[in-house]
Amino acid sequence: MVNELVQRLSTGKHEVIIEDRNDSYEDIKNRIQNRFVHIKFTKTKGTGTELGINVDLSKTDLTKADFGTKKGKIHIEGTTTLNYNPVRCVVDVDLATRMGEGCLHVISEDQLQK
Repeated sequence: MVNELVQRLSTGKHEVIIEDRNDSYEDIKNRIQNRFVHIKFTKTKGTGTELGINVDLSKTDLTKADFGTKKGKIHIEGTTTLNYNPVRCVVDVDLATRMGEGCLHVISEDQLQK
């Protein structure tokens, strides 16, 4: 059975933020390239829902971003488990603000990246 939070984040687009505001842009780029990044859905109960995402580099696009000038857009996809439900996280983030939109897609256990 799909958890209520997972179901809500799987419907429509939701506001997200990438990593901690104190992290450098080079740190963010390195984490993405090392296949693990934190994405926070900011409009959930409390202070938001932060997920550690196993980045799928084959579906992630950094070509429209310039980490040196801190401008452009990044597209990140990856998998994780939220409340015992395996999910694919898909987000588009403005590099300058580190904010964007994203959603979850419920997947099967065998689709989880390790």
